[in-house]
Amino acid sequence: MTEMKRRSVLKVALGGAGLAALPALTTGVGATPAAAAPNRGPDVVGVGDTSITLEFDDKLHTRVALKGVDVTRFDASEALLLGGTTVADFRYRGHQTRRIRHPRHGVGVTVTVRGDSRAGVRKTVELTSYQRLTGMIVMRVTYTNISGAELTVTGWRSGAHELLEKPGGFYTFSGTTYEDRRDWVQPVPDGFDQKNSLGMDSSDYGGGTPMATVWRSGAGISVGHVEPVARILRLPVRKTRDGASIAVEGDTPVTLKPGQELATDTTFLTAHPGDHFVPLQRYRDYMSDIGQRAPRSPKSAFDPIWCAWGYERDFTVEQVIATLPKVREVGLKWAVLDDGWQTNEGDWDLNPAKFPRGEADMRAFTRRIRDAGLRPRLWWAPLAADPESNLFKERPDMLLLDRDGKMQKVTWWNAWTLCPAYQPTVDYFVAQVKRFIRDWGYEGLKIDGQHLNGVTPCYNPAHRHARPEESTEGLAQFWKAVYEAAHRANRDAVVELCPCGTAFAFHNLPYIDQYPGSDPTSSYQVRTKGKTMKALMGEGASYAGDHVELSDGGDDFASSYGVGAVLSTKFTYPTGPDEENVLTPEKDALWRKWVSLYQRHMLPAGEYRGELYDIGFDKPEAHVVTRRGTLHYAFYADQWDGTVELRGLGRGRYRLTDPFNGVSLGTVDARHNTVRLTFEKFQLVVAEPVG
Repeated sequence: MTEMKRRSVLKVALGGAGLAALPALTTGVGATPAAAAPNRGPDVVGVGDTSITLEFDDKLHTRVALKGVDVTRFDASEALLLGGTTVADFRYRGHQTRRIRHPRHGVGVTVTVRGDSRAGVRKTVELTSYQRLTGMIVMRVTYTNISGAELTVTGWRSGAHELLEKPGGFYTFSGTTYEDRRDWVQPVPDGFDQKNSLGMDSSDYGGGTPMATVWRSGAGISVGHVEPVARILRLPVRKTRDGASIAVEGDTPVTLKPGQELATDTTFLTAHPGDHFVPLQRYRDYMSDIGQRAPRSPKSAFDPIWCAWGYERDFTVEQVIATLPKVREVGLKWAVLDDGWQTNEGDWDLNPAKFPRGEADMRAFTRRIRDAGLRPRLWWAPLAADPESNLFKERPDMLLLDRDGKMQKVTWWNAWTLCPAYQPTVDYFVAQVKRFIRDWGYEGLKIDGQHLNGVTPCYNPAHRHARPEESTEGLAQFWKAVYEAAHRANRDAVVELCPCGTAFAFHNLPYIDQYPGSDPTSSYQVRTKGKTMKALMGEGASYAGDHVELSDGGDDFASSYGVGAVLSTKFTYPTGPDEENVLTPEKDALWRKWVSLYQRHMLPAGEYRGELYDIGFDKPEAHVVTRRGTLHYAFYADQWDGTVELRGLGRGRYRLTDPFNGVSLGTVDARHNTVRLTFEKFQLVVAEPVG
């Protein structure tokens, strides 16, 4: 059927705000579309500000509109896969609308749409919008076998749409993990095709936040799932001839006998005018309602960090101790002992060459850190066992085994992954947490390793899993046990998780006090990860920019500072194994300047306003943090000479200053909110209310 001949039978206008003002629902189509006049308009049901409209045609294909403007065509958005056959056309059989009051999400509207296919499959689509979750549609699809014969299902897809082309191209955000540690936010050129699996990209790289976004200037679509546990789904984004496509896909095979149903995972769809920040906030708000939210981090989680990793694994205790006075002089508050203190990954016994008196030496070491006016934090990589460890030799029952009975390699340490959903594994590592904090005196943990973000389904028969996916879904509960053990040992302990180079798994988030930039490959990654994590964590949570030495030029504190990230460094002093990490007199002055600026303004304690600028299309790249009525802007470009718009200003006039260079930039107000800037790399602007 051509686009012109298709008949729209139902418009679902779902927004969020203004539920009480909703007019009476219209009923123009009736139970069967055949009874409707050909030119009759669609039945319109709705809630709120109609920021997103989902329109059904008589095949139950859907079209998305944002603020009344179509951004897709009619797409076969929800479909069932039967081997090589895609069941995508369903004859409309009617719909129902009901107002609801959810005990957690609040008031809303649910619309249920039904249709039958020629293949003998009935599709029931349940769409829900909540008053407080503007622009978000939560969707659950059920497929019923009405064919009279068995159906072999090989997969399904939901929220599959093609965002139509406009001049300027597209950007995409992916919350999934890739072994090559690619950017989370990137342009979508011709030929772009990214599968975005929430499963494993390799033996030790996987998991993520279950949302993907594709957007052009002024309009975007985001999709994902809102299940309370991790799911192995795909969120593919592709450049197409006429735009860019996105979807949620599942591929778990199942046989449906006559009369049986398949219910998909609960997914969501949002339409929005900007980048991925606001839809991530909506996802966060929904998940927060069901108890999955980032904790309010201890105050010390916002203190700037020095890490001994600059000395690498062959550090000496004397080197670390000798550096502490300089760490304190620079203004840093944490001292992190990194990889190399242990005999191996697995046993976590003290290296006798560095701590010959064992635990007595380690307790003396943490005392020296505190005596220097710093807080001690310990590096640790649980859920891994080196081949030479006693744990590996004596406890093979802890190993995570795949479908073929193969162990899963942790490549960086040449170790093997342990199953997080096996209680003896949990108990073993919880006991270590107690030892580190209660017995040795550490006040925080730096938990490290790409294998800690997601794991493959486990088939180890010793675990007696009801389903292999229990390991994937149970990883978050492992982190809960670690988090609770740490805070029982020290109420103010900081639990930091650095899942090296991966896209952070949202379901782990409620049990982590601090996320770092996780081995960023560029300053752009520091900033885009910062914007993403600020959306997911919300106020009161701590994001750290990771070691500044990993940023462009090895000294780009501006990228951490501007997004409200905690500052971190791994300098060595007066010498070290890598000359690039040595704190020279010039670096010393620069490091002190940034740390002083950080402590004076404490932007992590403010509100990150990621909705004000589009990370893809606004130039120069811009970020804003508001604190105590003052707006802190940060602009980034290789070179810039022109005007910039200062968005987010309130009433009255604002005095502008450059806090890094200490110069005045004039005054502005909300009606006259531009300023001319000339800079290389970065420019900070503080807008302070006058009067």
